[in-house]
Amino acid sequence: MKYRKPSVTVDGIITKDNEILLVKRKNNPFRGKWALPGGFVNYGEKVEDAVIREVKEETGVSTRIIKLFGVYSDPSRDPRGHTISVVFILKPETEEVKGGDDAVDARFFPLDSIPPLAFDHDKIIMDYKQKEMIS
Repeated sequence: MKYRKPSVTVDGIITKDNEILLVKRKNNPFRGKWALPGGFVNYGEKVEDAVIREVKEETGVSTRIIKLFGVYSDPSRDPRGHTISVVFILKPETEEVKGGDDAVDARFFPLDSIPPLAFDHDKIIMDYKQKEMIS
């Protein structure tokens, strides 16, 4: 019997001065929408390495992991198919932000003024604001 398997992705939450780093997507799905920086985990790659790589590729920002934030696995979260995203909170180690790879833009937005987002990233950010901003 052949088993269908979900894809594994990563997303990074990077905040600074009550702002969050987002990328504007270059490709479908959700081309032109803002999203958390992240992407697919390569075969043989650890999720921890993948999130640091993806954030660097999409934003130009070098980061380090602060902690695991959560796992988001709703089968309908990505129109391309079932994806499971491992979300990390990261600390920026460089200042310059520029869109790259499959992001046409990258910039910080105030946490209370976020544009419409791709995937389930509005839920992730809402969860972040509830869990992290209170503690």
